[in-house]
Amino acid sequence: MRERNLLFSPSILGASFSAPLSALAEIEAAGADFVHLDVMDGSFVPEITFGAKFIRDIRPHSELVFDVHLMVDHPERMMQSFIDAGAGIITIHSESTEHAWRAMMMARDAGVESGIAINPGTPVSFIEPLLDIADYVLVMTVNPGWGGQSFIPECMKKVEELSLRRDSDGYGYLIEVDGGVSMANIRELFQKGVDVAVTGSSFFRESDKGAFLERMRREAEGLS
Repeated sequence: MRERNLLFSPSILGASFSAPLSALAEIEAAGADFVHLDVMDGSFVPEITFGAKFIRDIRPHSELVFDVHLMVDHPERMMQSFIDAGAGIITIHSESTEHAWRAMMMARDAGVESGIAINPGTPVSFIEPLLDIADYVLVMTVNPGWGGQSFIPECMKKVEELSLRRDSDGYGYLIEVDGGVSMANIRELFQKGVDVAVTGSSFFRESDKGAFLERMRREAEGLS
């Protein structure tokens, strides 16, 4: 049985963009494992957030792994700029390019972990050829592009399928979920195989963010 530890990747998208370094410090002080950075291009998703320069500028201010989530069209065209900016993990969307394999291998060849994301309407079968090279599979549990949305419960089935496939076929990826993660669903997500939980609005609403992550972890592990 594989040892399971729930990891947390709070998203700066849930914070005020007026003070990104404060948000970064809060994430690190809370004992999070990664910093989730949602890059949106206004094309693949309607909103626009930030690019590689933003990540490069804040990179010296944290020791945490930067978990960069590219919600952009044709990520292979800009992959190198995010590698150079200091990303530790780069996740692209399966729906955003015909060259997902090439983009993921660009990251891996540079020593950066690679992930593949699927939207709520995309089946696991769509990324079958990529499972063997993925370090992470990110299941979007809301429609990408906005923070603060409600969790889509039907996505639990994809988490369970990915967990079963990993066990039966010997894949090494970690399963990450993004969107609407809360105290109400974290235990079921963990039980079905989730390894990394992205939190945004719920994390930044809390005054004691470290205590919040600890409560989430204890709830997931059935210790609360």
